Amino acid sequence: MFTGIVTDIGEIESLTATAQGQLHRLRIACRYDRATIADGASIACNGVCLTVVASGVAHGKTWFGVDAAAETLGMTTAQHWGVGTKLNLERALKIGDELGGHIVAGHADGVAAILTREDLPDMARFELNTARQLARFIAPKGSITLDGVSLTVNTVKDTAFSVLIIPHTLNVTTLSSWRAGSEVNIEVDLMARYAARLTEMK
Repeated sequence: MFTGIVTDIGEIESLTATAQGQLHRLRIACRYDRATIADGASIACNGVCLTVVASGVAHGKTWFGVDAAAETLGMTTAQHWGVGTKLNLERALKIGDELGGHIVAGHADGVAAILTREDLPDMARFELNTARQLARFIAPKGSITLDGVSLTVNTVKDTAFSVLIIPHTLNVTTLSSWRAGSEVNIEVDLMARYAARLTEMK
């Protein structure tokens, strides 16, 4: 489990794909202490929970390796990642850690397309659109995770919604690079999902 509070920005150093394109092995550089990264650990990369399969230090930088399988490649923006892509990183939540954002599974539900970007004094407002089956879980003032970042929904209209990004978030995540026409990973709020399921079972 995660909280949607980004703790580092990683960068893909290498990417190796299988002949069938069903699996991508990624090597990601980060600022985490190598001694704290164990094989089998979970790290959310742009909101996608991936399992560490290797790690080390090279040229004074920590790196870790993860595999992105076919389902991840098909459902998320991971299919477009390449060498040099920067990723929002978050380590798995530990018992006793501060829950600064909201409860995030790291299981991206799909993608949302950025419709518009409006730059305001020190802030940015984004309007996005997503699939109707996901939009039904999005509500004004509710929580949502975009590219691994816990955000509060501002407005909702049909399948479109907006978020307002504060200066701190723009400074410590990749959201400052978002542009109209880009796609981002989306994970809807777990509570909204369970509430909808309970309603359907009545």
